[in-house]
Amino acid sequence: MGAVEEHKAHAPKSVKCAVITISDSRTEATDESGKILRQLVLEAGHKVLFTAVVKDDAKAIEEAVEQAAWTCDAIVTNGGTGLGPRDVTIETLKPRLDKMLPGFGELFRTLSYREIGSAAMLSGALAGVYKARLLFCLPGSPAACTLAMRSLILPELGHAIGVMSR
Repeated sequence: MGAVEEHKAHAPKSVKCAVITISDSRTEATDESGKILRQLVLEAGHKVLFTAVVKDDAKAIEEAVEQAAWTCDAIVTNGGTGLGPRDVTIETLKPRLDKMLPGFGELFRTLSYREIGSAAMLSGALAGVYKARLLFCLPGSPAACTLAMRSLILPELGHAIGVMSR
């Protein structure tokens, strides 16, 4: 058994997750991406212990992520990662990361490029460690959330949490 397989064999099967939607226009009722993220987390056998829909506002984003970190091992945000003047997710959370996972954003944009072409370079995506919690910041589109979860996050979630807890 190789090192990756051995790590995955000892990884937690269920991870406590948070889903935070960052948007000035979405509500709990219209939050399609948040619903997709929650559904994918649950289908993969993990738990969703915290959800929120917050405005594109640095203080609101910080407060939601901080609150999620109290009970969750992994936090997935969606929205506020673009070029718009109100998109402040990356600028708010990146400086607060204890560690960066640059490969996540690189791989996400590579996979996105295959689906949407050069517009993928406009996509902010970030992952790292926030207060001993795994944090993923995704674009707000349902397709981007689905791509990131199915291709990158869910296949490695238990493994990553297991490695972090050693």
